[in-house]
Amino acid sequence: METNNEKITININETIIFASPTNSPTIENIDAAEETHQFDADAALLLCITLICCTMLAYYVKKNKFYFLPESGVAILVGIFIGGVARLAVTDLTLFSFSPELFFFVLLPPIIFEAGYSLDNARFFENIGAITLYAFGGTIISAFVVGILTHWSGQMGLIQIDKDNPMEALLFGALISAVDPVATLSIMGSPELQCDNLLYSLVFGESVLNDAVAIVLFKTFHKFYDPDGPEWNRSVIPKALFSFALGLLVSYIYKHTALSDFPKLEGGLLFLFCYACYATAEAIQLSGIMALFFNGIVLSHYNSYNLSNTAQVSTEQFFATLASITETIVFLYMGMEVFTRSFKNYDFVFAILGLLFCLIARALNIFPISCIANCCRQKGVNRIPLKMQCVLWFAGLRGAIAFALSMNLPGPNSDTYAAVTLFICIFTTVVCGSLTEKILTHFGMREGVNVIGSAADYSLGIEDIMTVDLPLARQMSESIHDRYKEFWKNLDENYMQQLFGGAAQSRGSNSTNRHSGQYELSEQNCDDGDF
Repeated sequence: METNNEKITININETIIFASPTNSPTIENIDAAEETHQFDADAALLLCITLICCTMLAYYVKKNKFYFLPESGVAILVGIFIGGVARLAVTDLTLFSFSPELFFFVLLPPIIFEAGYSLDNARFFENIGAITLYAFGGTIISAFVVGILTHWSGQMGLIQIDKDNPMEALLFGALISAVDPVATLSIMGSPELQCDNLLYSLVFGESVLNDAVAIVLFKTFHKFYDPDGPEWNRSVIPKALFSFALGLLVSYIYKHTALSDFPKLEGGLLFLFCYACYATAEAIQLSGIMALFFNGIVLSHYNSYNLSNTAQVSTEQFFATLASITETIVFLYMGMEVFTRSFKNYDFVFAILGLLFCLIARALNIFPISCIANCCRQKGVNRIPLKMQCVLWFAGLRGAIAFALSMNLPGPNSDTYAAVTLFICIFTTVVCGSLTEKILTHFGMREGVNVIGSAADYSLGIEDIMTVDLPLARQMSESIHDRYKEFWKNLDENYMQQLFGGAAQSRGSNSTNRHSGQYELSEQNCDDGDF
């Protein structure tokens, strides 16, 4: 009995302690909670109204064919206006501040996945060699060129940075070399522009893979700058293997279950698998961007045929709509940062020089690498012409990924680098994006213009520079490519599609959807590029 009484007493005491005035809700706490709830409601309402305005403005831009003002530019300008009003009327600007965590874990994944899921696989993999050269070699060249020129400018006293630590400038070179797929998709992927398929494949493919390389370089230089920083995985191979393995696992689950009988479940599960792929890759220190992109490609090639007819249409439209909304939010936040972030040290000279360095670095990687790629392509119709190289040079749009990385810069000059990065991102997106339609038209890079057929008239290659043809190297490249293509086609049709799903299943009406023939590379598709 005494024991029970003791227990009761202890429980009563614990209850009294729990309900003491120190821990119980007070009038002040309730008021604070209500204020927080009201603030969140106001923020949600403001975001909805802003998105509605951006959507309606984008509608009028498209309807009236104002190609000089892309959708991303509209969102940035609206963001600048809202940021200016907030600066004058609001004291707490937390709501209007750009959050790298929000960007990388909420806004970016839908954009990257939708890009991979809706990708023209045949065109992309036919040009994977050139895309890889641009993404890996070009990014490394760009990072070092910008870094060296920035450090040299500091040594000459043109800009105020750390003259004694070149790693600071190389960090800036790495982050500003990230060609943003969000900006590229928003502008180059616009249906109204009808961008040439080969050009779009090169620009978009480079921008997606380039981000992973830029982030790896950024972390590498950061490790030299701060040796006590966290360790991370540098290998690219695990990223690709992880992406394909998870995509195949999801496809296998869908193929060998009856999820197609429940369209709501299969669509929701696909959405969760996408985020799980990105989060898992980031958790094990791989590139979430690259993992999610290739995961989208695998799911598009195999799993789309495992979905019901209803889910095929609904998931495609859902991911496209979600990507469009998140793109708009990203550009809105970038625009608001102009006024809502307090840049203590803004160097206008550095901003102009940084933009110039980006253009120089872009030229030093696009034109030489295009020459190398042309050496491995068939002579004549399928080379990367000089006009296309000029558009590739112009298409190096910087965006939110570069700015998000600049938020993580160490050192006393981080604020200066962030301001310069924001200037370059907005300039390339708004100004260069506005000129994209004129540039594409001027160089004949609109769809339907036979620029590839006339490549021999103005293409720039190693042969033109050295006046030496390389028939043996080209024939070897073509032979290896043909053997590889035939091997993969047989493996895919006879084994992979039987196990994970695909066009070989011939699921009635499913065989006529947008995915049919994505892998079956016709001779016409193959003529656009072998490397």
